Amino acid sequence: MEEQFDVIVIGAGVMGSSTAYNTSKRRLKTLLLEQFDFLHHRGSSHGESRTTRATYPEDYYSGMVLESSRLWRQAESEAGYKVCFTTRQLDMGPSDNKSLLAVVDSCRKNSISVAVLRRPQLLEEFSGMFDIPEDWIGVVTQHGGVIKPTKAVAMFQTLALRNGAVLRDNAEVVDISRDGSTNEIVVATAAGVSYRCRKCVITAGPWTRKLVKKARGIELPIQPLETAVHYWKVNEGHEGKFTIESGFPTFASYGEPYIYGTPSLEFPGLVKIPVHAGRACDPEDRTWGAPPALVEALRAWIKGRFGDMIDVAKPVLTQSCMYSMTPDGDFVIDFLGGEFGEDAVVCGGFSGHGFKMAPVVGRVAADLVASGRAEGVELTRFSVRRFDGENRNGNVKDFDDQVMSH
Repeated sequence: MEEQFDVIVIGAGVMGSSTAYNTSKRRLKTLLLEQFDFLHHRGSSHGESRTTRATYPEDYYSGMVLESSRLWRQAESEAGYKVCFTTRQLDMGPSDNKSLLAVVDSCRKNSISVAVLRRPQLLEEFSGMFDIPEDWIGVVTQHGGVIKPTKAVAMFQTLALRNGAVLRDNAEVVDISRDGSTNEIVVATAAGVSYRCRKCVITAGPWTRKLVKKARGIELPIQPLETAVHYWKVNEGHEGKFTIESGFPTFASYGEPYIYGTPSLEFPGLVKIPVHAGRACDPEDRTWGAPPALVEALRAWIKGRFGDMIDVAKPVLTQSCMYSMTPDGDFVIDFLGGEFGEDAVVCGGFSGHGFKMAPVVGRVAADLVASGRAEGVELTRFSVRRFDGENRNGNVKDFDDQVMSH
């Protein structure tokens, strides 16, 4: 006989694990399914660090980040250990960059304290650690930090288990259907095992488009991108300057290319500085490498910002990851519709910036399956229907996308 659940969550990355934690916390009988091993490295939720920041050109993300910060602390308190480490956030770029100026406006609109610094002020603020061209500005807020991703996913899974959820890995979902006689949703796996539920949440990362097409026959414009993360060696005598303890921030550099980075934390003496870019691919078709041209662009940027404090000869370590990009860079959080109506929810297209918001995404997904409504987050911009008809690009924005495709 097929096992029955209140909620089945498909995909055990950070979004699915956070959702299972939230649904099980509401005493909903929850099953979390993962097609590979738990904590695998083939998707978007593994690795050593992710940045958190409230500096968004889109003013609708800042509130989600601030709520997530509170929810991260709440989950840490329940688990008994930390996965988030706070520091300042520094955004920098040309003083006329539309996206960076929109960041400043967004912060002010959301009552986030922000300092806009010219080059002399920035040099003083960061004790000469960063250098920028004369026509650039620095934007500083207190809402920065580093999240340990694999540890965070494990935390949500541990808490979900503690709340009574059932977790099963190596359970690839191959079909989702509605049983018309019982009105239940049937989730079938490649191993021939099926499960039944009242509600279903799809959080399959780069595999979301394929799974939604299989279930509903619609093509969500979520494009997987393969991206590479680089770690660079801090030259001898400067290691202590690049730590959170010394006040080194998480940072982002606007323009072409868009570059971001974190303090030296996971690997002593190494600092993470990648390009926010990726290669369009199928999630099963990976190169596991990085284009030399992007590495060259990074070398020049690092030399310009940090001088001789970092060895730019080559990255010490490169790791592969995945983005799930929508045309507008915004999330998809909505009911699946069709024969599933409001009994199935899809959460995907997190576009290389969603990890930090996993707690609020899990909370919203749990709201939707429990009551059909999400409190505190306006979901119109994240709807499936925004791509209908001729408008395949989704939400219209007055600034350029930060993620490059190559």
